[in-house]
Amino acid sequence: MNSVGIIGAGAAGIMAALAAAEAGADVSLFEKNNIVGKKMGITGKGRCNLTNAAPITDFIGSTPGNGKFLYSVYQRFTNEDLLECLHSWGLETKVERGGRVFPQSDSAVEVRKLLYFKLKDFGVHLHLEEGVTAVAVHDGRPRITTAKGRYFFDKLIIATGGMSYPVTGSTGDGYTFAAGLGHTIHEPRPSLIPFVSPDTWVHELTGLALKNVDVTLWKGKKKIASRFGEMLFTHFGISGPAVLMLSTAAVHSKKAVYPMEVVINLKPALSEEKLYKRLERDFELYDRKQAENAMKDLLPKRLIPAVLRQAEVAADAPVHTLSAAARLRIVQALQNLQLTVTGVRPLAEAIVTAGGVSVREINPKTMESKMVPNIYFAGEVTDIDAYTGGYNLQAAFSTGYAAGVEAAGGSE
Repeated sequence: MNSVGIIGAGAAGIMAALAAAEAGADVSLFEKNNIVGKKMGITGKGRCNLTNAAPITDFIGSTPGNGKFLYSVYQRFTNEDLLECLHSWGLETKVERGGRVFPQSDSAVEVRKLLYFKLKDFGVHLHLEEGVTAVAVHDGRPRITTAKGRYFFDKLIIATGGMSYPVTGSTGDGYTFAAGLGHTIHEPRPSLIPFVSPDTWVHELTGLALKNVDVTLWKGKKKIASRFGEMLFTHFGISGPAVLMLSTAAVHSKKAVYPMEVVINLKPALSEEKLYKRLERDFELYDRKQAENAMKDLLPKRLIPAVLRQAEVAADAPVHTLSAAARLRIVQALQNLQLTVTGVRPLAEAIVTAGGVSVREINPKTMESKMVPNIYFAGEVTDIDAYTGGYNLQAAFSTGYAAGVEAAGGSE
């Protein structure tokens, strides 16, 4: 029976512990927090977006950060395998827009408690509030050091997460451990992160959410990426699902150099011609009103002044005085509302960390280090990151499962 040590009780570490224990290993799981799965508690706005219902082959394309590396582990432990486990353990789930899978209860706490009790049921030795301070290998056996002592294992899995949301325990410890063992660490960068904008009108719209818009990121005349969905204006810039997806595309594009421009199509379902006719109907209906009041059926009231400013149309201009050229400029502003972005929020606020332990130095089938035998990696500590929608948690579960089974002896 192999003794397996695991550092980090997030999604990857928990799944690694359960898989290793089920395969017959003697498992010890170390976590600096007093609970397991702390970061899982904030995913999906506290509802825990467990995975996605898309075919597992689609997950590669939704993982711009070394998605192809995950091919083997995704085949080994799919989203269907994950849900089969969770359902057999008593968790009911549901599928929402975009294929996102949540617990039926909308409670991340339920998921955390379930996994905690499964760890107990599987005989995992839980070392809560016992952070690991050092990792070494002596005579082929991994050794970890904590404030309470030293522990030797046959195998060690590092699943410490990245550097986003450090309050959850993801403070980059795993990078230090891996570097000390000779691994290459690609610079940690924020992914799934809001953009910062200096534009005053953006800040004036703080709290305004938009749905069903197209948001495109440009560097000069080069289009970086475009996403459809929801966005939010904030006191520092823009956020929301579509924006977060753009930030991930930006972090993986060599063309993405700040400052850049974001262009919002507020009416993507309409052609310019159809939108012009729609505007004309509204202006005929409110032909004796000022421009900003005549657009109240078309846009949220707070957004109208920004559109009119970009169109170079006075907000108090009587509708019946507006020329065809002015009306066309309004239509074009509605479909090309522009703002400047100068960067992103700090890494600590990112949903996911891009960068980490180089996947070239990890066996993609087993998650074992190619450089140091008996050392394994799982989850966000590796240089893997995906779009929002449950893809990152599935990557954590799948890499954790593979590492756990292999560390236990390789039998499934």
